[in-house]
Amino acid sequence: MQPQVSPLLRKAAAYAWRLLVVAVVVYGVFGILGRFHEIGVALFLGLVITALLRPVADLLARGLPRGLAVAVSLLGSIALVLGVLALVGEAVAGESDTLVREFRDGLDSIERWLEKPPFRLDPHALSDLQAKIGEFLSSHRSRLLSTAVSGAGQVVKVLTALALALFSSVFFIYSGDRMWVWFHDQLPPGVRERTDRAARAAWSTFTGYTHGIVLVAATNAVLVGVALYFLGVPLAVPLALLEFFAAFVPLIGSPVALAVAAVVALAAKGPLTAGIVIALIVIIGQIEGHLLHPLVMSWAVRLHPLVVAVSVIAGSIAAGVVGAVVAVPLVSVVWSVVVALRTQPVPPLGADAAPAPGGRPPGPPPADPAPPGGPAPGPPA
Repeated sequence: MQPQVSPLLRKAAAYAWRLLVVAVVVYGVFGILGRFHEIGVALFLGLVITALLRPVADLLARGLPRGLAVAVSLLGSIALVLGVLALVGEAVAGESDTLVREFRDGLDSIERWLEKPPFRLDPHALSDLQAKIGEFLSSHRSRLLSTAVSGAGQVVKVLTALALALFSSVFFIYSGDRMWVWFHDQLPPGVRERTDRAARAAWSTFTGYTHGIVLVAATNAVLVGVALYFLGVPLAVPLALLEFFAAFVPLIGSPVALAVAAVVALAAKGPLTAGIVIALIVIIGQIEGHLLHPLVMSWAVRLHPLVVAVSVIAGSIAAGVVGAVVAVPLVSVVWSVVVALRTQPVPPLGADAAPAPGGRPPGPPPADPAPPGGPAPGPPA
């Protein structure tokens, strides 16, 4: 007589082997993406560009041919980015001499401040530290040179990914709907409706998150730039631009960028200004967490702060800075797809729900089944 197995254990075993299969598939997918992560990053950037510029191209296409509208939107955005970078470079070049002088004076004032109570630091401590740093740089010159050469190779990879992102965004903006129709028609008829619904939810969440995070980053950059300008901190514009890009990493990026600004303020203006900048970190963090994110991110799926924190840390462990940037929108898109498929069950195919001639699923004809606001990626027809 065989021993009886409890129903709970049977159910647990059934879920266990399914979870193992899912884990193997996920591991394989991430392994493949890890081998070709440059392509994945480029396509992700292409989708970001599409989410930002597709509305502009659609607006221009009302009075211009579609191809010309796409070209104007892309070239105009590239010119805007290059103009901002030129402005930042001019600001750095114009304030470099003043910044070096203020930085030296600031280090001297910090050294004198540390020599007083309550720190009572040895007067020669900072001088010895500077000497040790110089000796380290001299003794490790060859290693630093090889690191710089490898960094140049990384720059080439970054430029290649940017070129692929721009190239893919051209087709996503111009003919993303036709690309989606082609991909949609390759699927079995029984899964087309579910796939279309999941893609619409995913694209809506992705575009909402992209627009929201850009607005949050721009608001943070304006607040930081204005505050640093009135405090007299040098390089206010470059530090504001740093805050803009750092805000794309939720919870972590903004405090890191403001910490850099605090170091510059400490060296250039002294401890009082640096303390004000540190207080600015807390204020902007409160504004971002309690005002901007609840208002702006309501366009996308709102995740619990713990989920955001775990996603950012897991992404940074898996893929560094790129993983930290991609983690939150990826989790948001996945969750929106799960919610869309769970809350809107598909009726089973029967006599009344048979596929129409031509292989299309029942329901309204998918004249433009692309997700709202833009395309989902797929091979061109």
